[in-house]
Amino acid sequence: MAPVNGTHSDVLEQSLIEVAVDTWRFSRLFERVLTKLDAGEQARYLSQLRYFFNRVHEHLEGAGLKLVSVEGQPYDAGMAATAVNIGDFDAEETLIVDQMLEPIVMGQDGLRKQGTVVLRKAHV
Repeated sequence: MAPVNGTHSDVLEQSLIEVAVDTWRFSRLFERVLTKLDAGEQARYLSQLRYFFNRVHEHLEGAGLKLVSVEGQPYDAGMAATAVNIGDFDAEETLIVDQMLEPIVMGQDGLRKQGTVVLRKAHV
C-alpha cells in the first residue's frame, strides 16, 4: 500500500516519532508507579526502565531523532512546545516549565514534533 501523504520514509519516521512519544509517556507513568514499591524492588525495576529507555534513545539516534525535555527551564514563547496552561498567567510573569506532557522531537534537519508542557510561576 503506497503512502497517501509524503514518501514512505516520511511515513516511517512519523510512525517512529509517535511510538517514541508514547514510550516516553509510558516511562513517565511507570516511574510514578515505581514510587509505590519498596526500595529494593524500586531499584530493580528502575534499572530495567533505564536500560529500556537507553535502547529507545539508541534506536532514535540511529534514525537521526532525539527526544528533548525542557522541564525546569525558564519558559520562552519561542520554545518548540505548546503550553497547555499559558492562559492562567499574565504576560509579564516569569514562568518555568513545570512538567513535560510530551517531549520535543528533534531531527537532523531541526524540529520534527513540538512538545507539550505545563507551566508554573517562577519563584523570584
